[in-house]
Amino acid sequence: MGKLPFREIHLDFHTNETIKNIGERFDPEEFAQTLKKAHVNSVTLFARCHHGMIYYDSKKNPERVHPNLVNKNLLKEQIEACRKIGIRTPVYTTVQWDYYTSQRHREWLCIDENGQSIGESGRKQEPFEAGFYETLCLNTGYREFLKEHVEEILDTFEVIDGLFLDIVFPVPCACPACRKLMEQNGYNPLDRGDRLEFYKKTIDEWQREMTEFIHSKSENTTIFYNRGHVGTDQRRNGDTYTHYELESLPSGIWGYLHFPSTVRYARNLGKEYLAQTGKFHTMWGDFHSYKNQAALEFECFHMLAMGAKCLIGDQLNPDGRLSPAVYDLIGKVYEQVEEKEAWCDDVKPAVEIGVFTAEEFVGASNDNLPKSLQGAVRMLQECAFQFDVVDTQSDFAKYRLLILPDQIPVDPLFADKLSIYMENGGKAIFTCKSGLTPDEASFALDIGVTKREEQPVDVYGEDVVGKIYDRGDYCQYILPGDVIGKDLPKDYHVMYARGVDVDAKEGANVLVNAYASVFDRDYRYFCSHRQSPCSGEIAQPAVVQNGNSIYFSHPVFIQYQYNAPLWCKKMVKDAVCLLLQERIITHNGPSALLTAVNDQPAQNRRIVHLLHYIPERRCESIDVIEDVLPVYNIECSVEVPGEVKGVYCQPQNVPLEYRSEKERVIFHVPEVNGHQIVEVRLS
Repeated sequence: MGKLPFREIHLDFHTNETIKNIGERFDPEEFAQTLKKAHVNSVTLFARCHHGMIYYDSKKNPERVHPNLVNKNLLKEQIEACRKIGIRTPVYTTVQWDYYTSQRHREWLCIDENGQSIGESGRKQEPFEAGFYETLCLNTGYREFLKEHVEEILDTFEVIDGLFLDIVFPVPCACPACRKLMEQNGYNPLDRGDRLEFYKKTIDEWQREMTEFIHSKSENTTIFYNRGHVGTDQRRNGDTYTHYELESLPSGIWGYLHFPSTVRYARNLGKEYLAQTGKFHTMWGDFHSYKNQAALEFECFHMLAMGAKCLIGDQLNPDGRLSPAVYDLIGKVYEQVEEKEAWCDDVKPAVEIGVFTAEEFVGASNDNLPKSLQGAVRMLQECAFQFDVVDTQSDFAKYRLLILPDQIPVDPLFADKLSIYMENGGKAIFTCKSGLTPDEASFALDIGVTKREEQPVDVYGEDVVGKIYDRGDYCQYILPGDVIGKDLPKDYHVMYARGVDVDAKEGANVLVNAYASVFDRDYRYFCSHRQSPCSGEIAQPAVVQNGNSIYFSHPVFIQYQYNAPLWCKKMVKDAVCLLLQERIITHNGPSALLTAVNDQPAQNRRIVHLLHYIPERRCESIDVIEDVLPVYNIECSVEVPGEVKGVYCQPQNVPLEYRSEKERVIFHVPEVNGHQIVEVRLS
């Protein structure tokens, strides 16, 4: 199969069947040369779109060929023109969204418990809603149609570099076919959780069948099944993928935190991976819009820093001609990517921390990652810590420190694995409910605290732990100490979200105490506009160290994602530094300066990425990057695994002065103008 190229395009072509003169301006040579001039070396092309239209001369389904397609060999000529000049051409087809099929085969639709068709994101599809989002069920006759369709693609074209099978996600389907199969296999169709788990099993089986079928006919074809998010669910069917594609358009529903949160997990799943952004101002289908060049640079250079290959999404106009303006923009970015590739190929991230994702326990999607994970990723990035996102099946031994943010339950198997890790010298930070047994009765490990029998509740008797209240109704306060919060003013700081009420065990070291407010805010007692002030009375321990572990009673990561109190970040940073002692990288730049440290074993060098781009909320709906703001004279101290032979800014190949101290190298970068790679050559 070979390695994935660095500079890819995903060329959407979802085209309504009533639009005339489809492909009338397509010229094979111009098409391919436009891509080549933009430094593109792979483009995903369309066999069939969400409208259900086909863009090649189908013999099995001629009725589905777009009725206004000027040239029925559009896909064939696209592939031939690109391959002629060395551009790879994976082929796209849709799976669960197909408007043509959904309108003609209502018996193939996924149905909810009320008999309504299931639409986008699992919600009801409204009858007058525009869109092709009614979901098709893989347990109906549609399954055989899909197999025959994929077979025709493989038989029609001489070489299929890859297949991108789009929209493959589980839904709690209650259609007759699913109900029958559930009853035969011991599932309860009345239970939504059972319906969802059964459909996950359906997808697992279908993907295995499809991958085996594809490779029986074309063993070198790459395969990816897209659901808009790569996460812990991919563990159950990872053998069906040849690689991962991380769809994450920051100006769409994903936002700028989705990509770092998912790539730091996906890069440890044992497969090559690329990341998807888009040329659009917003997201897919945004015709005649253009992403700011600074934003597109950041998104692609961030991919490189995370060890990913780059993919930019575009939509081909119905006339079949690529937009010169779009490919001028893409070319300006991909030219720079090409210059940087040598320092980004076959890299291994240098990491010190593993951060657990709650996705394994509470689920996640492209627009709904756990807040605890988002807060942790945001905070650790700003502190320049080098980390992966992990789950209970990860190899803990890779990390000096594990962080369990706010909502990570610990069952007996997980507890045993954590205990072995810590007995062998591993360090761990637990926050809020993390470390509790799944029933939240008690802590699963000895981390120096016990859970009190009485926990804070609201006036209705409902649990308030870990919840965000806009006015801080159930807050507590902390007083920074000499170890945790050492650089903070020695005065009370509010902890807006209530934590678990705990007591410190004998022998544990209370580093910070929590102080009660005068009273909780409700209709009976309130003071001013928000939370009541501090009473000065110690309520409980807030931060406790017990050997290799530190426990924070408050949900510091959920809180940071909500309104980013600087004192939460500084306290966590102090705790991490206390346990780590040595860090992979430190710098004197601003907190907006992102860092990534990778190793290239074949070249015997350590690679440092410095990125300084600032997304701004300039409008109601999306974050925007318009300007590149250079930063100057950045001092970096980097841990190195050997003797240093030289330090260079790349790809400029400009040598930097440096000095070595113990197992570290210290150097100054004169300027970071958006993105700067620093190569540390080792002897």
